[in-house]
Amino acid sequence: MSSAAAHDQIEGADRRSIRSNRSGLSPSPAVEAAPQQEKRESGPVAKFFGKLFAPVGYLWRFLRKYTNMTVWIVIAMIVGILLGKFAPAFAVEIAPLGEVFIRMIQTIVGPLIFSTLVIGIAGHGDDLMRVGRLALKSIIYFEVVTTFALIVGLLAVNIAKPGNGFSMNGLEKPNGTDSKPITWHGEMRLIVPDSFFKAMADPKAVLAIVFCSCMFAVAIMRADARSKKVMLDFNASLSAIMFKVVELVMNYAPIGIGAALASTIGKYGLDALVASGRLVGTLYATLIVFVLIVILPIMLITRIPIREFTKYAGQPLLMAFATASSESALPKAMENMVEFGVPPEIVAFVIPTGYSFNLDGSTLYLSLAAIFCAQVAGISKTIGEQIVILITLMLTSKGVAAVPRASFLVLVSTLANANIPLETTSLILGVDAFMDMARTCVNVLGNMVACVIVAKWEGQFRNDAWVARKNGEPEPDTMIMDEVDGDYYGHGHGHGHGMTLPSSVQDTQQLGGLRAEKSSIRSVRRQSAENNV
Repeated sequence: MSSAAAHDQIEGADRRSIRSNRSGLSPSPAVEAAPQQEKRESGPVAKFFGKLFAPVGYLWRFLRKYTNMTVWIVIAMIVGILLGKFAPAFAVEIAPLGEVFIRMIQTIVGPLIFSTLVIGIAGHGDDLMRVGRLALKSIIYFEVVTTFALIVGLLAVNIAKPGNGFSMNGLEKPNGTDSKPITWHGEMRLIVPDSFFKAMADPKAVLAIVFCSCMFAVAIMRADARSKKVMLDFNASLSAIMFKVVELVMNYAPIGIGAALASTIGKYGLDALVASGRLVGTLYATLIVFVLIVILPIMLITRIPIREFTKYAGQPLLMAFATASSESALPKAMENMVEFGVPPEIVAFVIPTGYSFNLDGSTLYLSLAAIFCAQVAGISKTIGEQIVILITLMLTSKGVAAVPRASFLVLVSTLANANIPLETTSLILGVDAFMDMARTCVNVLGNMVACVIVAKWEGQFRNDAWVARKNGEPEPDTMIMDEVDGDYYGHGHGHGHGMTLPSSVQDTQQLGGLRAEKSSIRSVRRQSAENNV
């Protein structure tokens, strides 16, 4: 058959198929034959392997759907425990996978602390000059409370001693050297580096990085507007990029954590899990004690309505606990504190600033975890050395970011600075996700309490604007004004109704009457608003 004849035959078949479709008839069997011939049934071997690996496929689809990092870390922990128990030799061999994770963290500590501290100090320079008292009171409160958190953590770990009873003696100290004990004069020499870039490359030079960051931030605040903007933008960009690097490193966290936990159990047995469990229990108990003996008394002394506060703080705290990230709870925390009675401008300054300077749960965890690592390594730290560690954490914890497990970055740098073997962190890596949820919850609680306290110190808690919002009235920008605010008594700007304030301040009787009436009206309106809460 020629090609032309074959072509005509195919076209004829197509035309017959089209006519049959138009008439409602099914296509001829000859037309459908070709596609049906392509279908082949799976053989018995293929069916067997399909059923055999079906659970693996279901598991993979489940993991892809629920790709939460905590889920992956829990799975890695389970695999690591099983490997360490049933294949200890292999578990020890994969220890370098965990060491790689620690090394990657060490590489980003310097730039991360530098950029976040510069932004935290110099980034609020304009605000410090503009709001003055607000900034000073906020920073004083932050430093006092975080210092209490460090002290409580230090006392708890020395009393409970969660690292005792399990020993990792003989571990190699940072950089493979037996460093000299920490002393005050030696630490002072380490604060001022002989080279900034050398300090950035040295994981032990964290105090030198803090010193350089503070110097640089002060210099930025004293620079001209153009230079200040350029350097703040640069450090903000560097900080944002370093957080992206942290995200990349944390994607490797399940592998690193699983390998570190497997090698630890392969070397030391399941007793390592007992020590980790004691650490988690100590942290949760200490955080509860901190809230009861520090946060709660502060709220009682400043007369914060605790029952109402709990109503507004509940949802942000649950979000922080579930996600282990303060950032995820930030919008809701700010919104609820405004609804609770804190002016928006105070909320907008105190809570974001607190995310750099007032992470109570993280600072408590850092002091507790640092001494725990020394205990399991068999290293005895004197009171003086522990105070030096506390001061180091007091400075470096200001660079802790509000992202999941960021406190671990500061812990690694502090351990290196204190000559504590980094291998001890393998006991923390496996349970850090569980500890992160609790300390993040306390971080958010501390910042919400802080903004209420600062508002009370400023005399702005539940002010006239909040009262008006709660009563469904327009916010009183000039309602019932003092003589320093304007020259009329009523609503609006320059077009008030009612009586006009005396043009001369000599009429003290009329002015005193206005003040008394203003105070009385404010009291009634505030009582009405609080009853509506």
